[in-house]
Amino acid sequence: MKARVILKGLALILSLALLGYLFNTSDLGNSVNEAWIDARVRGHGIHGALLFLLMGGLFTAIGLPRQIIAFMGGYAFNLVLGTLLGTLAALLGCMLGFAYARFFGKGLLRARLGERAGRFDRFIHDHPFSMTVLIRLLPVGSNLLTNLAAGISSIRAVHFFAGSLLGYLPQSLVFALVGSGVHIAPMLKITLAIVLFLVSMALGVYLYRRRRGVETLDETFEQALGKNADPR
Repeated sequence: MKARVILKGLALILSLALLGYLFNTSDLGNSVNEAWIDARVRGHGIHGALLFLLMGGLFTAIGLPRQIIAFMGGYAFNLVLGTLLGTLAALLGCMLGFAYARFFGKGLLRARLGERAGRFDRFIHDHPFSMTVLIRLLPVGSNLLTNLAAGISSIRAVHFFAGSLLGYLPQSLVFALVGSGVHIAPMLKITLAIVLFLVSMALGVYLYRRRRGVETLDETFEQALGKNADPR
């Protein structure tokens, strides 16, 4: 066995162990809640925004739904800034997961995700940017596993990151709206969020059918990305 493979395996194990240690010995595990936002982020200017971005990126990198981060962004800031920071935090998490798979866990993860990565490759092969946008627009599959599968696939990082950024925006807006203090009646705010969410999904379905010309959208996504149903 090559020394490089051994070193990468050790790096993978040590990084996971370090992550677990940090969660057990610090307040990382309890960070994403309103009390923490009030104490560390809200009203703390640029330092609060950077801390939110860092923590949001770390949490989405390990599988926390990005919608929760967007909600907290809307709560901590305003609708516009909350949407922007929630989207950037999700992108940071995407980049961390992608880089982690590509540079540290490629050999080890391929044994577990090789088939999924192959399906992902076939799915995005002709139009990597637009297909990534569609994957992010629709709440199917696993965000974490998609990032890892992309990391061991042949997709170029620039296409995956740019497509993810654009595809993340609509749902970030929806959940930042729900979490924000925008002066709208609560029921009207929820109704508006639902409408925006459905519009973003309808846009994804429309663009997908124009691109692929098929009707079995859910089945195709499940085959390409797996059947895990946690949000994108």
